[in-house]
Amino acid sequence: MSLIPYALTRPFLFGMDAEAAHELTMDMLARGQRTPLQWAWCNETVDDPIELAGLTFPNRVGMAAGLDKNARCIDALGAMGFGFVEVGTVTPKAQPGNPKPRMFRLPEARALINRLGFNNEGLEAFLHNVQQARFRSLPRKHPMLLGLNIGKNATTRIENATSDYVTCLDGVYSHADYVTVNISSPNTQNLRALQSDAALDSLLGAIAQRRETLAVQHARRVPIFVKIAPDLDETQVSVIAATLQRHGMDGVIATNTTISRVAVQGMRHAEETGGLSGAPVLEASNQVIRQLRAALGSRFPIIGVGGIMCADDAVSKIRAGADVVQIYTGLIYEGPALVAKAAKALKVLA
Repeated sequence: MSLIPYALTRPFLFGMDAEAAHELTMDMLARGQRTPLQWAWCNETVDDPIELAGLTFPNRVGMAAGLDKNARCIDALGAMGFGFVEVGTVTPKAQPGNPKPRMFRLPEARALINRLGFNNEGLEAFLHNVQQARFRSLPRKHPMLLGLNIGKNATTRIENATSDYVTCLDGVYSHADYVTVNISSPNTQNLRALQSDAALDSLLGAIAQRRETLAVQHARRVPIFVKIAPDLDETQVSVIAATLQRHGMDGVIATNTTISRVAVQGMRHAEETGGLSGAPVLEASNQVIRQLRAALGSRFPIIGVGGIMCADDAVSKIRAGADVVQIYTGLIYEGPALVAKAAKALKVLA
């Protein structure tokens, strides 16, 4: 159990600019991991293993991509009790992302808006950081899993996006327990166009083909998941589901942030451009999960993410059809204790 209650820390962090608070927190986690300082935020790891996509997830609660874009804090996040941690999105080349300010809190809605735009230090630095992590050496019956999330550079034309994804896949393959193909961030121009029928078919076809080569090269078949948006209608979800299955993808992550502002109209920052996350996304995400489960059948792996602010929200994702869940904004509002609370609730549910 963490030594410093998050309730004491949050007012200080929420008194700062949102991105400045984020950067301060990540620096603290990076510096404190694998040292006694880690006791400030560590949690028990709930033992609730589940087999999914050929992997054993130690429990059903994971850290969503986007918090640790450069893979600096893998061990620190693992100490919070996550069964799996996903880092990135990484792009082949370093890029600054969109101009600041680009992250905004909506406390009355328990939400965030961000338009960071895949700001990251690039693939080489990302892989260096991944290799520094020591979580696999811990004496655990079921080691934490690591997901590596890949994307395209903002300057890469959308018709050339496949090249960026394949470059990243080549780089991360041997270091990942699973790889996530991010085609759903609203903050890289035209990225969501890759969710359309022909573009998705082409991209996943190329990724599937490259994965076969890498599987032979590394004597190991790494599962590939695809992360999609909540802003899809039932027909679009059905097309995506069929395309995932046609190309042998191993799972789907539903969902990313939303561009909808219906739930936050009139609130300060509500009209800022970017992806909205947190409580307002819960039901939209759950609806996509329900549609995916209906289209994919009972055995296709679904990771549910979006709007988990308490244990009951995590339960709602499983009941909608997800196998495991991820949190992000809930961690910012509720702190590390949310991880164990959600994991315990899901263990009881199972």
